Formats: sequence, structure tokens, C-alpha cells
Amino acid sequence: MTPIGTPETPNKPEATGVSGTSGVAAASGAPGTPGTGPGARSWLREHSEIGVGLLLLVLGVLVLTDALTMNVDIAQRGPVGPKTVPIVVGIALVVVAVLLTLDVLRGGRGEAEGGEDIDLAEPSDWRTVLLLAGVFLGNAVLIGPLGFPISGALLFWGSAYALGSRHHDRDPLIAAGLALITFFVFNNLLGVPLPGGPLMGVL
Repeated sequence: MTPIGTPETPNKPEATGVSGTSGVAAASGAPGTPGTGPGARSWLREHSEIGVGLLLLVLGVLVLTDALTMNVDIAQRGPVGPKTVPIVVGIALVVVAVLLTLDVLRGGRGEAEGGEDIDLAEPSDWRTVLLLAGVFLGNAVLIGPLGFPISGALLFWGSAYALGSRHHDRDPLIAAGLALITFFVFNNLLGVPLPGGPLMGVL
């Protein structure tokens, strides 16, 4: 029996130290705890701009490699030749990629403009990114055997499709027109030879 006037003391669990230790370990995200996975995903999400820097670095290396291995068969007029612009663009891409990666690792993060209606909680649209990457890789593979007029038309049409355009009646015509104009400007006006492919005799 409990004496009158004496409050009853509630029973306390004896394994307080064990549960407290587990809670601290889970909260701190120690290795082997469930907090490790979400922590890594959170770090990658906060530093997602590193992916942009990596993409710019790859593009810069590709542009520089292509420019330095370019065979120039035409006579160069003045100090600026067909290799000058690609080399400058490639170096600029590499420098921007390095600076962007360093800024992100130091805590920098791009801020959306006030007028942008963007939900930062939504996941990235990887389908569009992969489609665009496939289109550019396909153009790089097909530009040799098919020539720029055909591969360029496929590039413009594929890019429009990847970005959501579904006008199958006019998109191919616009893409073909842009490819022909680009080929004419670079090949005939600027003197930068582009592969013509099967249409070389016609153009």
C-alpha cells in the first residue's frame, strides 16, 4: 500500500542510455545508420550545379580536341583562321566549368529570379536532358557520312522534339531550312568547310 500523501513515482525505463545513443547516432547520420542515404542525396541536390560544370568541361575538351585536330585545307587570311574561334570557345568553356565548380564547392548557389515560376522541389527532367544528349551525339556520328545539311536538319528537328514541339508537318521543313542556311553561311560566306555528304554535288 502507498502511504497517504506520498506521490507515486512513475516507472522509468531502464534502457534509457541505449535508446538515447541510438537517437543521437541516427540524428548525426553516422555510417551504417538510415540517415546516411538521405544525407548524401541532400548534398547532391544542394550541389547539383556541379553537373553543369562537368558538362561544360566535357564540351570544352571536345571542342578543343576537334579544333586542334582540324585539317585546314584553305589558305588562312590574316591571324584569324578556322581554328581560332573553336579554340577560344573551348578554352572559355573549360575556364567557366572550373570556376563554376569551385564556386559551388565553396557554397555558392544560383538563385532563381523573382519572376520565375519554378518549383525547386520538383525533380529534374532527365528525359529531356537525355534526349538532347542523344541528338547531339547522333549529329556527331552522322555528320561525316551524311554531311552537315542532313545531320544538321536531324539535329534541329531532334532538339525541337526533345524540347516539346510536336508539329510534325512544319518542324522538319524548318529544320532543313536552318541546316541549309547554316551550311551556306559557314561553307560559302565564312570559308569554313563543312562536310556536304551526298548533297555536296548539289549544293
